[in-house]
Amino acid sequence: MALSIGPLFGYGPLEVRWYGLMYLVGFVGGWLGGRAWARKNPLQPIRPAHVDDIVFYCAVGAILGGRVGYMLVYGLSELVADPLSIVKVWQGGMSFHGGLLGVISALWLFGRKIKAPFFVVTDFVAPWTAIGLGAGRLGNFINGELWGKPTSPDAPWAVIVDGQARHATQLYELFLEGIVLFLVLWWYNRKMRPVMATSGLFLVIYGVSRVLVEFVREPDQQMGYLALGWVTMGQVLSAPMAVAGVVLLVLAYRRRRFAAN
Repeated sequence: MALSIGPLFGYGPLEVRWYGLMYLVGFVGGWLGGRAWARKNPLQPIRPAHVDDIVFYCAVGAILGGRVGYMLVYGLSELVADPLSIVKVWQGGMSFHGGLLGVISALWLFGRKIKAPFFVVTDFVAPWTAIGLGAGRLGNFINGELWGKPTSPDAPWAVIVDGQARHATQLYELFLEGIVLFLVLWWYNRKMRPVMATSGLFLVIYGVSRVLVEFVREPDQQMGYLALGWVTMGQVLSAPMAVAGVVLLVLAYRRRRFAAN
């Protein structure tokens, strides 16, 4: 399969790219799902009216954190040479891990605002985050960025990019970090779980999925491999997430505290 797709539409120098649309899809999907879940589970402290504010807090945290994280980790030399480059989001460059830290900070502030425990808020948000993650990876695919390593042109998974057969790692991540992550967390939350457990499971699934996909994904051009000829920055940042998720799961089931208590 060969792929060549441009912006969604443009007017003069202004272009609306598919990745921006995917951000919108993620936030709207999370908002609709979160409100439905809050109505269905009235015993937990997050009410449908809270979801509107949660989406706003998450949007600000994801965009600011994603951009700052990208510039500090992947574009530090550019940032030093031109500090204003940090606001040039139209040139591309967002980091998931930076966005995650931004969202975590935003949810901590939101929890303080409504006087709800931090992990109660993150447990509520975690399943709906997968919608945005999956949509974002679809946006990467349509934009033609973050491709995987070369593969056999005869392989059923091969995508032809500039004449080269490659792994469509964006679609692998769409499946693992979007579809699988959402379905597992949705199924897991059908029963009441201890506080921190859903957040921990989110970190485990995302961290493991990202580490695995990085084996067939091209490393970031500005960084390359960090060690052993195969360790990438994505793996270095994602492996601790999986470990932290295991720790949260163990603590959750030892304490067995529930949001409705």
